[in-house]
Amino acid sequence: MKRILLGGAGGTPGINFIRSLMLVRDEQFHTIGITCDQYDIFKAQTDERYLVPRAKDPAYIPVLKDIIAETKPDFFHMQNDAEVKAVSDHREELAVRTLLPARETVDTCVNKVRSYCCWARAGLTVPKTLEIQTPEDLQRALRELGPRIWLRFNEGAFGYGAVPTDDFQFAKIWIDFYKGWGQFSAAECLEPSSVTWMSLWKDGELIVAQGRKRLFWAFANRNLSGVTGITGTGVTVSDPTVDAIAQRAILAIDDRPNGIFSVDLTYDRAGVPNPTEINIGRFFTTHLFFSEAGLNMPEMYVKLAFGEPLPPLARKVNPLPEGLAWIRGMDAAPVLTTERAIAETERALEARRKRLRV
Repeated sequence: MKRILLGGAGGTPGINFIRSLMLVRDEQFHTIGITCDQYDIFKAQTDERYLVPRAKDPAYIPVLKDIIAETKPDFFHMQNDAEVKAVSDHREELAVRTLLPARETVDTCVNKVRSYCCWARAGLTVPKTLEIQTPEDLQRALRELGPRIWLRFNEGAFGYGAVPTDDFQFAKIWIDFYKGWGQFSAAECLEPSSVTWMSLWKDGELIVAQGRKRLFWAFANRNLSGVTGITGTGVTVSDPTVDAIAQRAILAIDDRPNGIFSVDLTYDRAGVPNPTEINIGRFFTTHLFFSEAGLNMPEMYVKLAFGEPLPPLARKVNPLPEGLAWIRGMDAAPVLTTERAIAETERALEARRKRLRV
């Protein structure tokens, strides 16, 4: 029985990782969860649970080492950027197996400006981006990238601090509020449509990848930007253009990828998917979608870490059928269905409206 240590265990991404392992029929796991959230710890669906400091706290690594010594895990996986970065920086000090890419790759991927620079140099189509160190930088961004710009933190996830604006005073107040000078960047605004491409690699070889589009953000009307980082409904896609651009985006940063590379892409006005970030060393929040549909990437990821044979796949890229839908909501179990089933409910309503003439 493998002993798996999981960072961010009580959050939805961590819960979905554990639920994916629970779907594995021919192997059992002993799971050890850690989280810095004193409330999330009670949601962790692991066999053991421990509270730890935040990953940027100097005490995080000493506490982590102590838990590793006490629980003796065979493998360590993290489901948030801050822990991925901290563990990457101290991987040689930790007496536990991981499956992470090179340290430089992690450092580049957790910083959106560094990623952008790599992609721009490689000739990928990306939204022009400027770092915002001063109000003068902000004025320049509005002048050169505007009239509307997309402000966001250089590091972080779930759309935290992101907002579109064409107003200098508003943007300045926004950055002031977050004490974010030197931590924000501005980019050209893209279209609302986006797609994601989650992939596993081993020593430079692509093992498997699957595309997924987002139909809408959950709770978007509760956020100024309309971006919450919470997918309301996701749908499987198979698009050769997305496949090619996502791989180019990964290889522009690391010519020998290892582990998990989850690429976010947003469409521009010309319909070209632009890479906007790579969630490195962790799965998308909704990866249970793929697991329930028959593509259990966490199972494959753990097997890769131990050098074990993988389950057979019909193909490496987009092995799932198109049009599968994953519908999510707060305090409700996700539902796996299809785009066709969703459309049928809409057609039934339209037929009823026509019959009633309303």
